[in-house]
Amino acid sequence: MDLQQLRNGIDDIDSEILTLFMKRMAICRDVAEYKRLHNMPVFQGGREQQIIDRIRALTGDPELEAGTAALFTSIMDISKILQNRKLLSDSPDYRFTVPDFAGAKHIGCQGTSGANSETAAKKLFGDIQPIFYKTFEDVFAAVQAGELDFGVLPVHNSTAGSVSSTYDLMAKYSVYTVSEVCVDINHCLAAKTDIAESEVTTVYSHPQAIAQCCDYLTAQGMKTSEYGNTATAAAMVAESDPSEKIAAICSVDCAEKLGLHIIARDITDCALNRTRFVCISRELQVSEESDAISVMLKIPHTEGSLYRLLTKFYVNGMNLLRIESRPIKDGSFDVVFYLDFSGRIDDPSVKALMNDLAENLEYFRFLGTFKSE
Repeated sequence: MDLQQLRNGIDDIDSEILTLFMKRMAICRDVAEYKRLHNMPVFQGGREQQIIDRIRALTGDPELEAGTAALFTSIMDISKILQNRKLLSDSPDYRFTVPDFAGAKHIGCQGTSGANSETAAKKLFGDIQPIFYKTFEDVFAAVQAGELDFGVLPVHNSTAGSVSSTYDLMAKYSVYTVSEVCVDINHCLAAKTDIAESEVTTVYSHPQAIAQCCDYLTAQGMKTSEYGNTATAAAMVAESDPSEKIAAICSVDCAEKLGLHIIARDITDCALNRTRFVCISRELQVSEESDAISVMLKIPHTEGSLYRLLTKFYVNGMNLLRIESRPIKDGSFDVVFYLDFSGRIDDPSVKALMNDLAENLEYFRFLGTFKSE
């Protein structure tokens, strides 16, 4: 038998598998209708494990047991998605309001005038002057308490990666993401007086900014010290004794506002350096152009749990835009995942997926929806 004949045999078997798969899905639709009429949940944990155990026992080849278990697990996940679509087809949509950025009275961000967060806020809110807070957590707390209509915070940089503290605070506070905006970041090194690079004793800035300028700082052999914000670091340098000969990494605009001398420009490691900022609110608000969704979840410590999670998005035709993980900080080494994926909140497939995640995972929380930049 030649290779083509073998391939023809595989094609024939694939056709049989597809036919049987379609028959199984047709029955699953009937099961969904039965569960709808009898007010039963889609997920039946005991039944699922029974099927997997039976399949493993029937495999007859130890080398293939894990493969057949994965195959039928995927089939069951597809079945659950199909059933959720059926059960949720007539369910009401989420209730929400449309964000009124132009009518906002109180918006906040961390830092001081000249901060990149202020630039992000102006891109969203125009001439509305933001209220500056000392820490990221202060902004979250003010939004949750209703003192702010919106808060603007950095979440991810194209060079240095995630802003971990923002993700951790999303888990701690009951707020929603309603928008995102990207800001081009172009750092400079600035000091109170016109000193040479070799004279700088210590460079102060936010750890993200320091990370974004790592190549320059290493080449110059400069000592660094972390500060809460690029703009507040620059303000501290502006108020320092000139004899200290310290400098700050900040934006050119910030340096010029504070009357600092720019020692070096364009010091970021990458020419194209951008930071993504999220806008948060106390209530769920959805813009008409929103096309991305944020969720937070925890998956069980079981074989293939991450694979099964990712399969759900693939089956629903949803592109994962971003996936981050953060430790729970309870000594367990467990993590929570933060996922952004393409989709609209009123899409039946999105509703089915969200219901599936909420029903099957140890922990699940919807964080909001926004227009992806």
